[in-house]
Amino acid sequence: MAILFLPMKLLPLLFLLFNSVMSTTLSSTATESFLQCFTSHIQYHFNSSDDISKIVITKNNSNYSSVLQSSIHNLRFWNTSTPKPEAIIAPFHYSHVQAAVICSKKEGILIKTRSGGHDYEGVSYVSGTPFIIIDLFNLRSIDVDIEKESAWVEAGATVGELSYAIAQKSKLYGFPAGICHTVGVGGHISGGGHGTLFRKFGLAADNVLDAMIVDVNGNVLNRKSMGEELFWAIRGGGGSSFGVIVAWKLRLVPVPTSVTVYRESKTIEEGATELLSKWQAIADTIPEEYFLRLVLLANQDGTNGEKVITVLFDCLFLETVEKLLPWMQENFLELSLDQTKFTEMSWIDSVLYFSGIPRNESELLLQRRTEDSNRFFKAKSDYVTDPISEAGLEHLWKILLEEERSVLILTPFGGKMSEISDSETPFPHRKGTLFEIQYMIFWNDDKETEKHIGWMRRLYEYMTPHVSKSPRAAYLNYRDLDLGRNIDDGSTGYEEASIWGLKYFKGNFMRLVNVKTVVDPDNFFWDEQSIPVLPWSEKLKCQQLGGFAATVEIQ
Repeated sequence: MAILFLPMKLLPLLFLLFNSVMSTTLSSTATESFLQCFTSHIQYHFNSSDDISKIVITKNNSNYSSVLQSSIHNLRFWNTSTPKPEAIIAPFHYSHVQAAVICSKKEGILIKTRSGGHDYEGVSYVSGTPFIIIDLFNLRSIDVDIEKESAWVEAGATVGELSYAIAQKSKLYGFPAGICHTVGVGGHISGGGHGTLFRKFGLAADNVLDAMIVDVNGNVLNRKSMGEELFWAIRGGGGSSFGVIVAWKLRLVPVPTSVTVYRESKTIEEGATELLSKWQAIADTIPEEYFLRLVLLANQDGTNGEKVITVLFDCLFLETVEKLLPWMQENFLELSLDQTKFTEMSWIDSVLYFSGIPRNESELLLQRRTEDSNRFFKAKSDYVTDPISEAGLEHLWKILLEEERSVLILTPFGGKMSEISDSETPFPHRKGTLFEIQYMIFWNDDKETEKHIGWMRRLYEYMTPHVSKSPRAAYLNYRDLDLGRNIDDGSTGYEEASIWGLKYFKGNFMRLVNVKTVVDPDNFFWDEQSIPVLPWSEKLKCQQLGGFAATVEIQ
């Protein structure tokens, strides 16, 4: 028997695991079969130092709830009625991922992949179909090579861990990833990924040099073996549609020894509407070294308790105060531009600044969870291609005043983003985009969920004439299931998926569908908004025409 190949001291542990699996009340025979298959596969790659109970976490494992909850950042998906995975696989080695894919495919059970768990609709850890999670939190090594200006980072690492690792090697390099430090790089980069440096250097996905992915057949592929079409697809098209990304090779970008941050807020009564209008007019033409995002808040005035709208200028400049101040005085003289409002610091300190972490406490970037993880929220996104009129803004203020904990984040585009072709990666929101809007609403009581989501949908409906059209675009990393779902009935879901697919990917959607059809023709890597495969009639045509076999190696 295969077990005899194991060291004798592991036999009792393996025997206990099998007994635990067989005695657990699971939802299907397929799950039991999966666990047996998985355990059988990994024994050939088993190290005596590994604790198998930390790799295979079933519902009867005392750590099950804590591991499941550890990467849930939206309490909408943490209650007794939320579907839970039959088991969690927490791989320590790529062979564990391979085994999970091979066995789930063999037994016909759905798998979901989670790196940081920040997906806004819980797609990586919730499903109406019995499923298993591959949680990558143990795969988070980071190898920074300053001489080659690159880094290999495993998919389970967070944005904060990546920034910290780079800063430990050099203060002259950074990476254009997102602002929230607890986001996992696996999903963040595969959806695009933007932050304070993206107007200068492009998206996180624009700075990927190589990747390692476990495909539908359980093979570990790099850029050469996966081919350029699949490599194109995973850099902004959502990696979980095509396989399990286990590592990225990233291009590091140079940062100055000193950057400058600035934060200033104005209420509507203080002229914020006029300032916002001025900002809109130049949002995409601001120097690429400047990141001036706006945060719109509805909150209570501390003086009289009335609700007010506040517009916060939240800025990073890749220059000294002396160099940037004349530009600020020319364009935003209405702001408080005293030099004391500006603070010069290192790039890594600016990462802390935007994450709300005290200066010189960079080790806090290694936290994988914060207090902000314990809240309910709903989010949506839009892209703006023409400035919103002041009349449109005035009515927007009225809607925002209905909700005290609403937030709109306006992220300026332009710079490097306008120089990169819409088809360079699946992320198409490039030249012609003035800014992106992220809408968010937070609450603390599950009983209020319907009310707040209803408000968010009304706000989104109001914004229709003020944002991009044909299609009305959206950002994959701010996933929104209101845009539509794949059908979980064994069909391809192609027609349904095209509704949201065109919003996320515009003209790149069909290319993604073609890649998906070739590399995963049976739609094994499925989720509520995964890239669909072509209908059978179209699939046959694709095969007859050769698909893109000339550029992709299928192993």
